[in-house]
Amino acid sequence: MRPRLILASVIIPLGLIIAAVPENTTKPYKLTAEQLLNELKTDQQFVHPDQVADMLIQKDPSLQLIDVRSSAEFEKFSLPGAINVPLENLLSEDYEYYLNQDIKLNVFYSNGSTAANEAWMIARQLGYKNNYVLRGGLNFWVETIMNPQKPAETSPNEELARYDFRKAASSALGGGGAIAPVAEVDVPAAKPPIIKRKKKKSVQGGC
Repeated sequence: MRPRLILASVIIPLGLIIAAVPENTTKPYKLTAEQLLNELKTDQQFVHPDQVADMLIQKDPSLQLIDVRSSAEFEKFSLPGAINVPLENLLSEDYEYYLNQDIKLNVFYSNGSTAANEAWMIARQLGYKNNYVLRGGLNFWVETIMNPQKPAETSPNEELARYDFRKAASSALGGGGAIAPVAEVDVPAAKPPIIKRKKKKSVQGGC
């Protein structure tokens, strides 16, 4: 693909996402559009469903899933332990405690990736760290974790092991029964590190 087409494929969706982001009238943004675009092009905001499934099965206390869909959608179905922060309420001070912190690894999700990406963009522009996006959203989660496709018997051992992991994860996270034993398998990438906030310097001197 030509460089211009690659750039267009990133800029056009970015423009659509920015247009849909709720207006921010209370907090100053800390990143320029160019800085945000550069981060979007690296895809570093995404966490793969395999990684999230592994953290859920291991009961990793650092994981915080944030469902940005409507409360009605959230009540019908949500991922284990998720909290509901509808996208239109993301700038509310009620949720700043969850978004601007250095204890949890927040993973936004929606049905696809668009709304969760909008949430990540807002959090990132506000200077908040430790916020990520579930790659592919719930649609990809169902495809990869809840209903994994069995590979051919001649597939590489890595693919077979990943399928075994996903089947075990599906059994463990499908809403019933005890957690099934999970085969050791390398998840796509290591868990993103939790970034500690810089402590404010104390004011020296005085009257």
